[in-house]
Amino acid sequence: MDDDEQQEKQHLANDGRQMTLIDQIIRNKVFNCRYWKEDCFGLTAVTLVDKACKLDCVGVTYSGTGKPLPFLCLLMKLLQINPEKEIIIEFLKSKDYKYISALAMFYIRLTSKPKEAYPAIEQFYADFRKIRIRNLDGTFAIWHMDELAEKLLNEENIFGISLPRYQKRWILEEQGQLEPRKSVLEEELQNQESVVQQKEQEQEQGQVQKEEKEQIKSRSRSRSHKKHKKNNKHHSHHRK
Repeated sequence: MDDDEQQEKQHLANDGRQMTLIDQIIRNKVFNCRYWKEDCFGLTAVTLVDKACKLDCVGVTYSGTGKPLPFLCLLMKLLQINPEKEIIIEFLKSKDYKYISALAMFYIRLTSKPKEAYPAIEQFYADFRKIRIRNLDGTFAIWHMDELAEKLLNEENIFGISLPRYQKRWILEEQGQLEPRKSVLEEELQNQESVVQQKEQEQEQGQVQKEEKEQIKSRSRSRSHKKHKKNNKHHSHHRK
């Protein structure tokens, strides 16, 4: 896909004609399928949730005829109704229904600018929930949410859907459009380092306290010894 086509896709995402972000051949298959006609008719952003809760896989089309999957139909419906950003964020936060989150990730990747899409999707790099993928040939595969997030941000085509081209993250960081991303692994290492440092401090404090106790005991024994020696002298003097 050339730069002119990419710019046109971004323009479509910004002016409300979002359904055309999906290639026309795929759109036509959606419009002619039974699920679109019967299950997607009249859906709103609110009622779409009930349908999305029943999703059991991520995918676009399958079989030799390219039959559209419910996931694609609901994605198309989201593009059609263009819901408020807050609603998509709520979809994204869904903990109990992972396919709703996956649907929101796709929608954001198609319609949002890179500086908005990167942080929104990158949060799933720490999400290792398993999801079912239906390939174009109809076979199933198991991915994890972090794999889907990585592919959405780093590939230009997924399941036959062309994605708007994004600049690399490091370029956006250099331009000041994005803050450097702190990886989950880095956070874990920092947490481990903090735990180790805390244990070392506790050990040092314990050692200091132990030495202080020994010093106190030593001084106490010394004083006790002197007192005992003094008492012996006193008793000896009385016996004389």
